[in-house]
Amino acid sequence: MERRPTPPSNRAQTHAVPQGTYTAAVTVDERGAVTGWSDGATLLLGYPPAEILGQHATRLLAEPDGDTWREAAAGPRWSGTAALRHRDGHRLDRDVLVHRRLSGERPGGTEWRVVSAVAGPPAAAPDRTLGEWAFDQSPCVAAVFDEGLRLVLASVGMQRGLSLAEGTMRGLRLTDIAPYEGGTEAEAGMRRILEGGGPEDVRLRLDPADPDHEWHGRLAPLTDRDGRVRAVTLTAHSDPSEQLVWRRMLLLSDAGVRIGTSSDVQRTARELADVVVPAFADACAVDLLDAARPGAPAADGPALRRAAVRAAPQGPPLPHPSGDVLRCPPWSPSGRCLAEGRGTVYASDDEVVTRWTREDPLAAAWIRDSGAHSLMAVPLRASGTTFGVALFGRNLRNEPFDPDDLWVAEQLAARTATSIHGTERAQRQHTTTMTLQRSLLPQTLPQQAALDIATRYLPSVGQAGVGGDWFDVIPLSGTRVALVVGDVVGHGMRAAATMGRVRTAVRTLADVDLPPDELLSHLDDLVVHLSAEEAGADNAEETAGGVGTTCLYGVYDPVTRRFTVARAGHPPPAVVTSGAVRFLDVPAGPPLGLGGLPFESFETELPEGSLIALYTNGLLEPRDHDIDEALDKMFTALARPAQNLDTVCDRVLTTMLTHRPDDDIALLVARTRALHSDRVATWELPFDLAAVSDARKQATDQLVAWQLEEATFITELIVSEMVTNAFRYGRPPVRLRLIHDDHTLTCEVFDSSNTAPHMRRAHTYDEGGRGLLLVGQLTQRWGTRHATTGKTVWAEQFLTAE
Repeated sequence: MERRPTPPSNRAQTHAVPQGTYTAAVTVDERGAVTGWSDGATLLLGYPPAEILGQHATRLLAEPDGDTWREAAAGPRWSGTAALRHRDGHRLDRDVLVHRRLSGERPGGTEWRVVSAVAGPPAAAPDRTLGEWAFDQSPCVAAVFDEGLRLVLASVGMQRGLSLAEGTMRGLRLTDIAPYEGGTEAEAGMRRILEGGGPEDVRLRLDPADPDHEWHGRLAPLTDRDGRVRAVTLTAHSDPSEQLVWRRMLLLSDAGVRIGTSSDVQRTARELADVVVPAFADACAVDLLDAARPGAPAADGPALRRAAVRAAPQGPPLPHPSGDVLRCPPWSPSGRCLAEGRGTVYASDDEVVTRWTREDPLAAAWIRDSGAHSLMAVPLRASGTTFGVALFGRNLRNEPFDPDDLWVAEQLAARTATSIHGTERAQRQHTTTMTLQRSLLPQTLPQQAALDIATRYLPSVGQAGVGGDWFDVIPLSGTRVALVVGDVVGHGMRAAATMGRVRTAVRTLADVDLPPDELLSHLDDLVVHLSAEEAGADNAEETAGGVGTTCLYGVYDPVTRRFTVARAGHPPPAVVTSGAVRFLDVPAGPPLGLGGLPFESFETELPEGSLIALYTNGLLEPRDHDIDEALDKMFTALARPAQNLDTVCDRVLTTMLTHRPDDDIALLVARTRALHSDRVATWELPFDLAAVSDARKQATDQLVAWQLEEATFITELIVSEMVTNAFRYGRPPVRLRLIHDDHTLTCEVFDSSNTAPHMRRAHTYDEGGRGLLLVGQLTQRWGTRHATTGKTVWAEQFLTAE
């Protein structure tokens, strides 16, 4: 094998590229097998593709045992004269060019592309004045490409710049000579010029020894005396200082996109290492403090956990893989970096490095075996907090780190630290928000006899953070129960706080026993006031005071089995009766906070054992199917019978969700119960104070029938006081009702007056004014429930379990 010289060939021996020239291209994988075969290769060596593909490449060599293939495969590019063997057995000595590149078939693999020009029938030489003009006037690297886009002439500067003789390149296309970034675009520009276009500027990468080195090129037409475009000239130049600045700016721009793409601190550290190797350094290690802390580390040196490590594949791997915990003495490069809070460049023979390597034999071995000559340690700091240190090394590049490199490294480290700081802050805020929100949601469901209830709450996993979804179960008077589901606009701490305010308002209004439509009207007014309060805040664009909040409020009465519900911009409830699933036709009111718009209630009777499902919109917004498919899935899951409501909740979620939700999900499923007539007793009372004694007797008899004799004394007092007040201050008709469920005895007295009773403090000699005080002392709770006409005063006693 004869190595081709790199100096330029004799201009007098230059010949035109014959018309009909082809490129013989052969691809060889890392096992030596032929994996690609062009038509030009068939013309050159006579083998059809079916006969040679898969065979070992040494079959094509006239000297299989020689050093040709071994030498060609050693570097990123090789050129020279190779002794080839034709299919018929005769020897061919050809100029070939070999490129090593990543395999397109096997990820991570390597392959070699061998190219050589194959001449067709000879053609007349082009006008020599074209080449003379091009090279006499060209101040830099220059080449001439003919109408077939094949190289005809190469300047002295181009031959030296690419370390290729003109004879090796002649007849090859630019994408064969330099199959790197920009070559395809440059050839496209040549075609446009040959078709009549004007000169174009291009950017090329020509040198395999420095693949990051970008050349600024100029394509221009070469015309004959008649003005016909006969060829295209390529001129290129490179300003080393400009290129260096450009590469650094590209590196920082790339880092801004690639570093900090997730909330995983370990991944962020790996992203820094991936960005700098091999574009900036030949090796990089990122070590993080176990707990980020402001100020200098402790005197005995902190413990660092290696989060990421990467080295160029041509060199030995770095010691101490990811996950190792390293001690960082104060005098070591990392220790000095953390203590001083600034980066430093070290030579491999620096006293600090020498002492460090004596203490760390693995690091010493790597520096010795890799030939590392320049090191750099830079702290990872953001907002006054130190998170760790990044180490950079060069062993393959000849240039040591300089002050400009240190500045670039500090920018990269600052970008990484800012991302880590934001991640940890977001994690803390997420945890705080989750804690706040869970504290605002019901910790346990209240004891009541109207409904069996199961709930689920799933926080979102999106970058926006936890939202403001909530649910609630509120026991009301007369054994009724209110069910609430809502969704505050936004995510994060503010949404959770707003949710807490709105939920508290709902419970307060529910305690007044307002109908659902009236409750939502009052809640709408409240949200309007909240938004007005926050309108002048500095971050008003982030605060809406709950405007846009959706809410559904429903009340179920087990005595009448009536369910009354109203909604403010919220999805309607789903109901399952006798295996059939349907949405209740609840009028769609506007979201809260718009003000001045009405809400309407919807009332329906539900058979005992019916299923009610309330939910937030996150359940219906999965990213992998549309709304109709989501509704079908929800209906199917609800329709399947199940004894346990927890099973129903889990079935709905597993059916509809294939991944963690992007928005919060609140789900409440309730099964209705009924209080039958044997648990309810009602009496119409004549409007006469003399009827008080009859009322006491009727109540006592009913308690005996219910076997609640232990509650007789207190109940007689309650009935006596409440019925007497109705006769004295109310209007007929007057009605007494007792309700007995599993845990509570409720006494209710209705009259037609809208005047609400209130507790007052009686003076020493007052004959009255102590009735409601007595009722309040003897019962667990009492209150007044207003209707369109009249009111009901009620009191509850908790029954002791036997």
